Amino acid sequence: MNAAASLSESEVAARIEASFAKQAFMTTLGARLVRIAPGEVEIELPVSAHLTQQHGFVHAGAVATIADSACGYAALTTMPAGAGILTAEFKINLLAPAAGERLLAKGRVVKAGRTLTLATAEVFAISGGTSKLCAMMTATCMTIAGREGVAD
Repeated sequence: MNAAASLSESEVAARIEASFAKQAFMTTLGARLVRIAPGEVEIELPVSAHLTQQHGFVHAGAVATIADSACGYAALTTMPAGAGILTAEFKINLLAPAAGERLLAKGRVVKAGRTLTLATAEVFAISGGTSKLCAMMTATCMTIAGREGVAD
């Protein structure tokens, strides 16, 4: 599937932004969209104390959340109007402690299909001018059509 067949790039971006704005959990975390392109989405998460675990690193749940959303929204950029995406499964590798000023999840579609889309995300911990890869995710996203509330 290709969103270009039914939606312009600006319409896709507006669709992603509107959907992201509905995610109360992203608001709770403090995450924000920073980049939308065909097959790619980036989500930034400022690091704050309420996101940390007992050692002071960002909790793996928060890391996985922004990676999952980056994968899902990257997949959604490839979907036509009226079709939505839900994550069917994901695997995350935590490579280094998520510590820094902010985290950046870069989602990218590997292969978009009619029913299943494979996406990956890399999560970087950024401090000053340096970034360190702290997590990698692979996700399988399922196309949902004709189901109320899942079209965006």
